[in-house]
Amino acid sequence: MNKQPSVSIIIPYKDNIKYLFSALNSTLKQTYKNFEVIIIYDDENKADLKNIRKYLKMNHTKKLPKVSIEINNRNLGAGHSRNKGIRKSKTKYVAFLDSDDLWAKNKLKTQIEYMEKYQCVFSHTSYYVINEENNVVSVRNAKKTLSFNELVKSCDIGLSTVVINRNFIKKNNFYFPKIKTKEDFVLWLKIIKEVRFIRGINKKLTYYRKTNNSLSSDKLLSLINGYKVYRFYMKYSIIRSIYYLLILSINFVRKNVFRRNN
Repeated sequence: MNKQPSVSIIIPYKDNIKYLFSALNSTLKQTYKNFEVIIIYDDENKADLKNIRKYLKMNHTKKLPKVSIEINNRNLGAGHSRNKGIRKSKTKYVAFLDSDDLWAKNKLKTQIEYMEKYQCVFSHTSYYVINEENNVVSVRNAKKTLSFNELVKSCDIGLSTVVINRNFIKKNNFYFPKIKTKEDFVLWLKIIKEVRFIRGINKKLTYYRKTNNSLSSDKLLSLINGYKVYRFYMKYSIIRSIYYLLILSINFVRKNVFRRNN
């Protein structure tokens, strides 16, 4: 039997110890076993380090994968912290998990087997949206294939659902840009221009947590950074950037106001 391809799970951490251990538990319970976890500690306040190390020590057994902590000297932001994790990894694939999100136990197994079967360098999955009390409030379904023209109008890829081939990232120098929100959107757009379309798995394998104090909940900041995506990263004209920002905003409202469970 062929050995399972190796995966690095990259988790940026800043000031949400309340959810981190649940996120870590969801990785350690994966049915897929050939992976490591890289926590990028991105909080200038080092108070939580002791509790994280205590948790890892209490949960450490020889059967569990390697879990390491990389400590940033200063706050770099989630995007740059993920870049640091990518550069530290030496595995075939990298997977991203925000520290307040969760994975279903068969998430990696399903996704890696899919990527190996179809020889794709990037994949994402459907996911549940949950609130602070772990209640499901909506769902996001991944399309089987996603084109650039579809993605540029609506960012329908959940960051914590994504797995990418690490050599593809390094070869093309595809990393998260220096922007506080929408950094994942910029990267996905760069990638899809290279691969032409992105494969999605319509299975709900991730739980994305929507909190009131998250950066993504800051509507003004999201609008500003949405404009930056089109104007400065995609190099669109001012008018074209405003046009696409309007479409992006309309699609955001459709997804978040008209919620429904499937």
